[in-house]
Amino acid sequence: MDFTSINSVDTNWWVFTLPAIVETQNLFNSWLLISVFIAFLCVGLLTWAVSTGGLAWKNGRNQMGSVPILGPRGLPLFGCLFSLSCGLAHRTLASMASSFRAKQLMALSLGSTPVVVTSDPIIAREILTSPHFANRPIKHSAKSLMFSRAIGFAPNGSYWRLLRRIASSHLFAPKRIAAHESGRQMDCVAMLRAIAEEQSLNGVVYLRKHLQAAALNNITGTVFGKRYDMERLRDEAKELHEIVREGFEILGAFNWSDYLPWLKCFYDPFRINERCSVLVPRIRKLVKQIIREHQLKDEKELLDDSAFVDWVMAELILNPDVQVKVHQELDLIVGNKIDLTDVGVAKLKYLQAVIKETLRIHPPGPLLSWARLSTSDVHLSNGMVVPANTTAMVNMWAITHDPTVWEEPLAFKPERYLKSQGGADVDVRGVDLRLAPFGAGRRVCPGKNLGLVTVSLWVAKLLHRFEWVQDISNPVDLSEVLNLSCEMKNPLRAVAVPRNA
Repeated sequence: MDFTSINSVDTNWWVFTLPAIVETQNLFNSWLLISVFIAFLCVGLLTWAVSTGGLAWKNGRNQMGSVPILGPRGLPLFGCLFSLSCGLAHRTLASMASSFRAKQLMALSLGSTPVVVTSDPIIAREILTSPHFANRPIKHSAKSLMFSRAIGFAPNGSYWRLLRRIASSHLFAPKRIAAHESGRQMDCVAMLRAIAEEQSLNGVVYLRKHLQAAALNNITGTVFGKRYDMERLRDEAKELHEIVREGFEILGAFNWSDYLPWLKCFYDPFRINERCSVLVPRIRKLVKQIIREHQLKDEKELLDDSAFVDWVMAELILNPDVQVKVHQELDLIVGNKIDLTDVGVAKLKYLQAVIKETLRIHPPGPLLSWARLSTSDVHLSNGMVVPANTTAMVNMWAITHDPTVWEEPLAFKPERYLKSQGGADVDVRGVDLRLAPFGAGRRVCPGKNLGLVTVSLWVAKLLHRFEWVQDISNPVDLSEVLNLSCEMKNPLRAVAVPRNA
């Protein structure tokens, strides 16, 4: 008998069984991975199901105070991103707060970001004036555009205070605003002339383009000491206008990557990275050219004057009785004078009331444009506690449209601000949080006074020179679109009838 062959078979049996063992082991590993994944998924779903406000509020972060912060759970992983990225965020949030009876403070998740939203003027004041809410969350687009060190996004500290001091002293101080009045008057003259020419040629006026041209010159004249003749410097003015418009669109875009950081690695629905990489060199080139031309001739935060004046004029067209009252006030105080000055405009109390009422119904930044970021746990007067590293928003639109705060909130009634007619003199510069379109506290818009002076002068000039009538073929449409500011979705088109030819 050949024992060699028998021994061979006995010692090498594992060679034939190895494939089966390996296959069984791979199958075991696959089931193990699937089981672990299912376990994590179940734990995640369970955590989401018991977390009021969504996954970003897990572990009871919304129950740190004696009163819990209520809010919608949203979807797993995404939270309320889908709800806010479609439609008008300020209206959606107002509806959510009403549904959850959470007007004072509502918790929600935007991806992995915990967010609180207030629609209450008392809580809004506490948030906006608290030193623990002095920072702002930095958007991905702001980083890409190098705005993270600008006054709007720079973290609270010595550097930000330096920027604030420079802006307050050299751009927005009362003496500086008064010193630039002649420039604003020039912008108005050019705007009125262009409006009259278009009305004469076409019988109707697209107002926004004239307002944007005036706003562009107002900004460049104040910051760089340079104004543009739109007829002679078409290319340069066009380039600046396109840069400003693109910057506003990028900064105002609802970017999912701000709330799901991992998403930017493979999905960029608004092409933020690509657009920023194109825009930054254009900004650098333009700024270098202006500096070179003027030999040392800052960035600032201004009310979007052109978009807001669009709203003012639209409301005056839809409310002709209000427009008649403004005309009567102009005729009484100004008469046929051509040189309507800032001092003269300040005397037009009814016109100032019209501007305040437009700010109430159409706040330029309905969510006060940029949110705040808590730097520590913040205890509020209502017993709620906002944890550190929470994004906080103030829904100013919800406050200005709340019937418990304002009587007949949907009605356009400038008389509500006139003491002589039973109203109250509301200060819109951050004193009264029932109407604070510029914010409040240390992060209040530094350009608020310049914005108000500019808008008041423009509206006074437009109404002193023309009577504004609705274009029957293109009726006024008050539909909104939310970019960096809230604008008219369809730009105003109206008939400008000369009053004092």
